[in-house]
Amino acid sequence: MKLRILSLGAGVQSSTLALMIENGELPKVDCAIFADTMAEPKEVMEHLEWLQSQLSYPVYIISKGDLTQDTIDVVDGKSRFQYVEIPFYTKNALTGKKGLLQRQCTGNYKIRPIHQKIRDLLGLKKGEKRKKGTEVELLMGISTDEIVRMKENHITWVKNVFPLVEQNMSRADCIEWFGQRYNRKLPRSACIYCPYKTNKEWTMLKNEYPEEWDKAVAFDDKIRTGTKTDDEIFVHRSCTPLRTAILQEDDKNQYSLLDECDGMCGV
Repeated sequence: MKLRILSLGAGVQSSTLALMIENGELPKVDCAIFADTMAEPKEVMEHLEWLQSQLSYPVYIISKGDLTQDTIDVVDGKSRFQYVEIPFYTKNALTGKKGLLQRQCTGNYKIRPIHQKIRDLLGLKKGEKRKKGTEVELLMGISTDEIVRMKENHITWVKNVFPLVEQNMSRADCIEWFGQRYNRKLPRSACIYCPYKTNKEWTMLKNEYPEEWDKAVAFDDKIRTGTKTDDEIFVHRSCTPLRTAILQEDDKNQYSLLDECDGMCGV
């Protein structure tokens, strides 16, 4: 059995890729899969709904659970898990030493749920091995300006493929391609409180999406002591509360989501 599947993040690149497939500019896929962390911006979910209306192939929306509530449960000691999975910035309350937590949210809330859905589509039960001859192509919305994010799939019989790179398309090319055909704005896909946001992105969230900014601020206030150590945790790199963080300038060393997230979140 062979499957060709689009990993859909509902951002700039994967949306363009989805529509290029629909318009016959790239080979067909059997389906697309969107992994919902339940912390996606409203703009992304509305765009995803529109995108589904444009596509003739099925889009499966799956979810491991509510990343926001799961994280708060860890902080409150109500979860069987001891550590948060989001790469928050840390500051030791005694020494002032700063750090960065390990990122596990992409793997656990994006990559693994997509792989589980692939197994479901193949009719594989828990623990059941794939049948001989099973091959899966997983299309990733990574463009030429993000080649460093191209990685092989850790499942040997799932092959990650990168059609935008093969078409020599950058993120700007995707925006241009979309703009020539559709009269609407492409969103950037990322959780509203993703620590990899730049100050420019935080400022845009604050100014253009005040309700989501308020949610991010409330979330940041809630998570302060979630490491089970003397470290306090923050969504902003300055290790200060998001509500009072200085957002005027970007630190040159601050991560951008598009540089970091394994080709699963920000596309």
